[in-house]
Amino acid sequence: MSQAPITHRGTVYPWQCDHLDRMNVMWYIAKFDEASWQFASQRISRGSSGMTAVEQRIEYKCELRSGDTVTIRTKLLEATDQTMRLRHEMTNDETGELAAVMEIVGVRTDLTARKAGLVLSDVRERALLMIGDDAGLNCAEPRTARRNAHPAAHDMFLSLQFLA
Repeated sequence: MSQAPITHRGTVYPWQCDHLDRMNVMWYIAKFDEASWQFASQRISRGSSGMTAVEQRIEYKCELRSGDTVTIRTKLLEATDQTMRLRHEMTNDETGELAAVMEIVGVRTDLTARKAGLVLSDVRERALLMIGDDAGLNCAEPRTARRNAHPAAHDMFLSLQFLA
């Protein structure tokens, strides 16, 4: 995913580490959240609409420690009439190792009405242009398999998806 845009660069600070000097999971999530905002603000957000996260899946690949610097790259994997699915890859800048991967599903939200709705056509068209060759992405199992493994998340996703 080296050609995907950089959406976050940062450092692991000592206060972000647990008693074993490993970055605590809450900080992985915080860094991925910053990457999501960066990606959406530059490419997807428009006016009174935005995206609301309804499903997240994180894989921790290697430990990060105090002083490590990281880069997150983000790729849009899927865009439907109501949802978008992103993949974030966090790498350790010194070693080049993949530290963590997060896939996130977002539902288009009308920020004024505070309800899910359709992705605006021009936003969806821009999003579809971003979906390119998935070669080298090392994608996880298909979404249907993940949904079957997490029925509560799937039910919440469906509930939000069809609100209007």
